[in-house]
Amino acid sequence: MSTRSRALLLSAMAAVAALSLSACGNGGTSGGGGNTNFVTGNNGIDTAPRGKRAAAPDLSGKTIDGKTLDVADYKGKVVVINVWGSWCGPCREEAQYFAKVSKAYEGKDVQFVGINTRDTSTTPAVAFEKEHGIGYPSLYDPTGKLMLRFRKGTLNPQLIPSTLILDKDGKVAARALEALDGTALVKMLKPVLAEK
Repeated sequence: MSTRSRALLLSAMAAVAALSLSACGNGGTSGGGGNTNFVTGNNGIDTAPRGKRAAAPDLSGKTIDGKTLDVADYKGKVVVINVWGSWCGPCREEAQYFAKVSKAYEGKDVQFVGINTRDTSTTPAVAFEKEHGIGYPSLYDPTGKLMLRFRKGTLNPQLIPSTLILDKDGKVAARALEALDGTALVKMLKPVLAEK
């Protein structure tokens, strides 16, 4: 192999490594540009003022267990949307908190919904939910099409896990583009749930 070929190969390997590292991380602040009216908090949680929130896009399709789900059916409830993948280390870390908080808020006008992304089949996704005690449904979105439906700047497809809170009108009220623990998740959820 020539020196030039070796240099090209090393450059390509470095680019692949950089892309794979950016696909799953413990945090980030960039939603990818666009004016989404979010106010950046110092706790990793961004919020949008009530009168300036964007409506959530159509989030419907098949779940990882083969059922049909449409998030619009939950209008009137606060919806917590967690974007995750079974391949993602920080997703595994935060799953225990999502399982506990979702159980604690059962029957309190809150619905949790996952969006499983970039898993090549539903098998690892189903195993992930079983292992972590996730009892709420997750849409299966292997290519990220559901994420791309959000208004530009709302989500960054490279930042997994990400969490959005939709208010009772189906509008995006808060987001976190990083893994959350139980305290941060409740802190993100409570103000939106308290809105009249």
